Amino acid sequence: FGPKINCPSIPNGSSGKRYPDCFDHRLRTPALFNPAPATPAAKQVLLSVLLAVVTPVAGRPFVVSEAIKMKAEEPIIRVNHLSKVYKTDILETVALADVSFIVRRGEFVAIMGPSGSGKSTLMHILGALDLPTGGEYRLDGENVERLSDDQLAEIRNRKIGFVFQAYNLLPRTTALKNVMLPMAYAQITKEKQEVTARKFLKLVGLTDRLFHAPNQLSGGQQQRVAIARSLVMDPAILLADEPTGNIASTQAEEIMAIFQQLNDEGHTVVMITHEPDIAEHAKRVIHLRDGKIYADQIQKQKRIAEH
Repeated sequence: FGPKINCPSIPNGSSGKRYPDCFDHRLRTPALFNPAPATPAAKQVLLSVLLAVVTPVAGRPFVVSEAIKMKAEEPIIRVNHLSKVYKTDILETVALADVSFIVRRGEFVAIMGPSGSGKSTLMHILGALDLPTGGEYRLDGENVERLSDDQLAEIRNRKIGFVFQAYNLLPRTTALKNVMLPMAYAQITKEKQEVTARKFLKLVGLTDRLFHAPNQLSGGQQQRVAIARSLVMDPAILLADEPTGNIASTQAEEIMAIFQQLNDEGHTVVMITHEPDIAEHAKRVIHLRDGKIYADQIQKQKRIAEH
């Protein structure tokens, strides 16, 4: 396991003992010596512990440290005392004031509020499209407000799957190529781009619309293309901004059924909406008013989308 410094020679038959001055640079701890040579099996066990792999030994699991447990339970989104203030020479507008919440992996959260509540501002910050005036925003362990513009662009492409109200599809480009676009920015090979794009278009039920341009698709179908596009980079979160705002109610139910299916499969979904009947499809609803959270509740019984 690597060289050690200031390590005394231990005679055979001695018991294991710690030597504080004998530092193992691989483990970053004082070395523990035992005269018995390490067997390959013993090295594998130690490696498993180092990698925090819970491996049964003699019918009993390793005890995982509290630090490892805390890391495993780290929220995918952590917002602490977030504020956003827009200033001009004569006016100061507070869009968000002391907003704090967390989103755990696998949650389906709706952020709801009327016009002017601050939900769009919060969506822009969660999507790394804007930075807060104060407070902290951590996404998948990264402190977003400290990142450079290039790092923010990488976060948006790698960790956030966007679904917008207006779809944001390239107008003269097929559904297949629209879905391939984020992978092209990430310099993934064209062969893999097409395989992945076809996979997710199949997931949203559009295998018969691969080569249709947006103007040949209904609003609901365009939003399905947008959802497929949001998934191809395997993002940490899906961030949906009023995803049913431009489509008929029957198509809205189909879109919500897709989000519920994705959430059931383990995807973390954060959805911005002002419609109570759409928010009812989520497992948890955060209510905003005047830039502050006034309610954060778990849905006792979420609404199951019809499809």
